[in-house]
Amino acid sequence: MSKQFEEIKQKLRGSITPVITPFNSDHEIDFVKQSELIEYQLANGTHGISVTGTSGEPSSMTVEERVQVMENAARTIDGRVPFAPGTGSTNHDETIYLTQKAQEMGADAAMVIVPYYNKPNQKALYKHFKTVADSVDIPIIVYNIPGRTAKNLEVETLAQLAQDCPNIIGVKESNKDFEHVNRVLLNCGKDFLLFSGIELLCYPMLAIGGAGSISATANVEPKKVAEMHDAWFAGDVERAQNLHFELMRLNDVLFMDTNPAPVKAALGMMDKIEPVLRLPMDLPTDDVQQVIRETLIDYNLLNNTKPVS
Repeated sequence: MSKQFEEIKQKLRGSITPVITPFNSDHEIDFVKQSELIEYQLANGTHGISVTGTSGEPSSMTVEERVQVMENAARTIDGRVPFAPGTGSTNHDETIYLTQKAQEMGADAAMVIVPYYNKPNQKALYKHFKTVADSVDIPIIVYNIPGRTAKNLEVETLAQLAQDCPNIIGVKESNKDFEHVNRVLLNCGKDFLLFSGIELLCYPMLAIGGAGSISATANVEPKKVAEMHDAWFAGDVERAQNLHFELMRLNDVLFMDTNPAPVKAALGMMDKIEPVLRLPMDLPTDDVQQVIRETLIDYNLLNNTKPVS
């Protein structure tokens, strides 16, 4: 592995927030708000930024819009923290195109999801990821989220990719099977970057050697999510564990509906964005929104009484 990749692996640690894509009332991308959200993250200790992953509603955007969102994020971050945009798609050629664009704009890594809807077999998944990895010179973080893709990237497939592709340096595992994620490090090596995409597993994955998390909750409570990682890496296990349990109720509430609908509702209540999603996604029901509001109040995150809808 090149010295460059080793340096990036050392930087890609902690809380990497998958920042949502803000839309205005006309359902157009609000790039000013996007920059403000990124500044909010950096002011609260977030260790890295991702965009156009699941939380960024990529399937509701055109390829050109995804490039624009990535470019605006790269300009806003300006090298202050690592940048790892999501570049995966159901379409193989689009994935290569977006990943190459990420490289062109100076991204530190690209996060490439298991193709959703297509349900490829393991041999096809290997060929897909290897071809994408071979098309660029930047690190790749594979994104395994079987609950959204209907297909699990098996440990054996990932281990073969890690062996054959020097720039596949890690994985975001949104997999509730904790035995699976243990076997990722067993088979890919303990220096392989393991990021949690399941909020309740962010702390447990650190305990087995994980590099951090890419957690939707960090959109709403970036400070405490970052502090949990800071505490862990500083050796303050009790503080990290306490923050893990402190965040648990908020995590649960922000997944009462499909991500990122509850997160956008929450950010709307916090007056960070206009709470707009593009169809077929939409805001949660009024009952769920009320639970979100009450939870934000309990977490001292709500400084106004602005209704979300």
